[in-house]
Amino acid sequence: MALPKLNTPTYELELPSTGEKIKYRPFLVKEQKILMMAQEGQDEKEVMSAMSELVLACTFNKVNAEQSPMFDIEYIFLRVRGKSVGEKINLEVLCPDDEKTKAPVEINLEEVNIAMTEDHNTAIGITDDVVVHFRYPYMKDMMGIPAGSTDVQKAFHILNTCIDAIHYGEDVYSRVDISQKDVDEFVDQLTTEQFEKVMKFFDTMPKLRHIVKVTNPKTKKKSEVVLEGLENFLE
Repeated sequence: MALPKLNTPTYELELPSTGEKIKYRPFLVKEQKILMMAQEGQDEKEVMSAMSELVLACTFNKVNAEQSPMFDIEYIFLRVRGKSVGEKINLEVLCPDDEKTKAPVEINLEEVNIAMTEDHNTAIGITDDVVVHFRYPYMKDMMGIPAGSTDVQKAFHILNTCIDAIHYGEDVYSRVDISQKDVDEFVDQLTTEQFEKVMKFFDTMPKLRHIVKVTNPKTKKKSEVVLEGLENFLE
């Protein structure tokens, strides 16, 4: 006699990038095992691949993680994780008053959201005539970073990959029509001031963000700590 099939609860969330409402479910034990095995192996690309598979499955094949903004994927993953293993987590946070003591905090994952910066813009004007248009980094971009890359090499890889189009006066150069060599040369010829303008896109783009209040157990000083990025919400 066949064993009964278990019903899995379904929830709804709103994609930060588009506002579209999608259904999702908690991850199953078989999916959690894949993720845990990848984490144990400490291979960053294997972990991202496991996350990609998990997000696709848990959104009923609605969200392709490799072709979606990273902040969407991190948001979905956190929501899925909360419904799977518990919405409240306990973390140790570094106290800012002495920068060496850690204090325990409890976080409700349902309260962690994507922060949008008011002055954020996907079109960056670097001269009176040249405007660079960016798209948000995808997981496939992160997975495409060559092994052994330094932090600087990683940053330039993502920068060059996320250039979506370049407007020069009335002319528009779409990324599909530009070679990687041309993009590399374009970025290399930027002045320091122009490069800082370009990096503002990445500095201000949407990201997981949550503010927690902590009390230093040694000094009793109360402070607020800003947590950003998925890694800060994983136990």
